[in-house]
Amino acid sequence: MSHKLLSIRNWIPTLAATLLLTQLVHAEPVNINTADATALAKALNGIGPAKARAIVSYRDKNGPFKSVDQLAMVEGITQKLIEKNRADIRLGADKSVPAANPAEKSAKPAKPAGAAT
Repeated sequence: MSHKLLSIRNWIPTLAATLLLTQLVHAEPVNINTADATALAKALNGIGPAKARAIVSYRDKNGPFKSVDQLAMVEGITQKLIEKNRADIRLGADKSVPAANPAEKSAKPAKPAGAAT
């Protein structure tokens, strides 16, 4: 067997372990309206301490985010970065359900039967 083939065989277990570990370390979704800068930087790919502080600062000045896309208003946050992290970003209290479309929230509830109009 050639020396290169033996070298590649030695790397296969290391590569497999690295791939598995990467999936295990994946962070939980994060609520951008309640998380502090440390939690944001830890949970979102491509968001370091400076961008995370910018998100918190923007939120403090402008109120809670109404949509994930509003993150683009934060200096240093691009649409590409938002798309990369969309599945891990939450707006509401329930971490298991992605943020709803804002248009869906504005729908008026139905009136009970027999209610005056």
